[in-house]
Amino acid sequence: MTDHLDAADTRHTPDYFPELESDEGSPSVAKPSVVTVGADCPLSLEDIETISCGIQPVQIADAASKKMAKSAEYLDSLVAQNLCIYGVTTGYGPLADNHIDPRCSDQLQRNLVYHLASGVGEPLLWQSARAVVACRLQALSQGLSAVSQTVPNMLAAVLNSGLAPVIPEKGTVGASGDLTPLSHMALALMGEGGWIDQYGEVDNATAFARLGFAPLQLGPKEGLALVNGTSAMTGIAALNGALLRRLIKWSCLLSLANAEVFNGHRSAWHPLVGAARGQPGQQIIHDVLWSLLQADAKMQPHDPTPKPIEGSGDVRHDQLLPQDPYSIRCVPQLLGACLDMLEHHDAIVSREISAVTDNPLLFADEETLIHAGNFFGQHVSFASDSLTNAAIMVAVMLERQIARITDVRQNEGLPAFLQGNQTGLNSGFMGAQVTATALVAEMRTKAAPASIQSIPTNGNNQDIVTMGTIAARRANEILADVSRVAAIHSLCMAQAIDLREQEGAQFSSATLGVRAMVREISPFLDDDRPLSHDIENLSQILKNREKTSEALENIQFVKDALGRF
Repeated sequence: MTDHLDAADTRHTPDYFPELESDEGSPSVAKPSVVTVGADCPLSLEDIETISCGIQPVQIADAASKKMAKSAEYLDSLVAQNLCIYGVTTGYGPLADNHIDPRCSDQLQRNLVYHLASGVGEPLLWQSARAVVACRLQALSQGLSAVSQTVPNMLAAVLNSGLAPVIPEKGTVGASGDLTPLSHMALALMGEGGWIDQYGEVDNATAFARLGFAPLQLGPKEGLALVNGTSAMTGIAALNGALLRRLIKWSCLLSLANAEVFNGHRSAWHPLVGAARGQPGQQIIHDVLWSLLQADAKMQPHDPTPKPIEGSGDVRHDQLLPQDPYSIRCVPQLLGACLDMLEHHDAIVSREISAVTDNPLLFADEETLIHAGNFFGQHVSFASDSLTNAAIMVAVMLERQIARITDVRQNEGLPAFLQGNQTGLNSGFMGAQVTATALVAEMRTKAAPASIQSIPTNGNNQDIVTMGTIAARRANEILADVSRVAAIHSLCMAQAIDLREQEGAQFSSATLGVRAMVREISPFLDDDRPLSHDIENLSQILKNREKTSEALENIQFVKDALGRF
């Protein structure tokens, strides 16, 4: 098999990362590290996120290039013998009983992309589409898919140029992988689809000038190798895992702030409690919260000995409670369970990123071609559903904390709905609290698992399907709303902290750091004003990797504590 374009250097980095091309002798600049893809270079979820949001460029390992070339040569030898190879010398799906002359290979591959490019709905966001490209590049770089070097070179160029293909979000059942979304990626490479960058649409001429390539001419298996696999569901799932991890970290800080506002008991967060349970996620959350508490948290101190009962009489009424409501006391148990589900999700997705998921597979070293079903996305589908459940429970906890702190009957002396002036004339966070409740209610309507919704399709050839991309997209939608609930919670916490300070209360550095981040966006709510933009702006920051990390790292001990997971 030969390249159909002028091959680009796999280590070339376009102008999207100009700092990597500085002349010798020029002032030193901070250089983003290059992520290497290939069979011996597994990518983490963090790698996918940093690549997809344009923080790090990619290069293809030399060993991967050699392995891909060997696989392509092996396929060429089989095609030269006019052997029956699915999707190369046969039709597709239930039409595979039609054998195709190898001379029609180019048309066969083009027609595969054409007939599959039937996606509908809104396009994937720029970052999500780039995550899809990154996962496909890593999958093909395993060297079992028989593509020419041009194909991975072009995918790397897409990532290094800041571009993303236009990929409609709907149209795949996750059975033969993500045929429909990946076909739109292939269509863009062929010069017949659309392109975007982080600023908007990019026309084809500009896009290919930035890529340094002419439109792709597909070789004998290249259409099939590009579209047949789980890279769309996997790319979206990778971003989901990274986002939920940030939201759990932020929820730890919000829960600490909430507990300080209520002068809660720190004993329930003691690491011994987590050790007695033995669940790893819970133990991590105990360790994180206890570490934050040991710095300068303003909560009731841990007393290993119960206080003596004072007074007389059989029943002594209206005494202080020895423990807090579940929304404070059970934070390690709830967030710990969510963290364990997240770890399960991330382990599956991390393996899938470097998995070979197309068909057929060509093992050149063993001189073996195998028709199989690695494109079946059940692993990612199940994992995405489990992540969805964990994400919803994070929102449930935050919403209950919001409800308590805004309720004048439960918030221990704070004004109703945290209004800052003239109760009744002003309603404070009443509307925002309703929004948080509505968001959680809507999440629950989307909680039915997608992974079991199999429906036969493709002339009953795909008689069982996984719905993996639907599960991953649905998880992504829910995470966006979890971010909004967390934003409302953050606004409420900043208001409550300000109000408690007026009473003389003091707070930890971590809690004051939460307020400082909020106050950069949203001032104290004195008289009522619309809060919609405040909520959306803050939720966008919570979803943004760099901005959230910057906020979390402003306080070193917070960075150290949250760095445990």
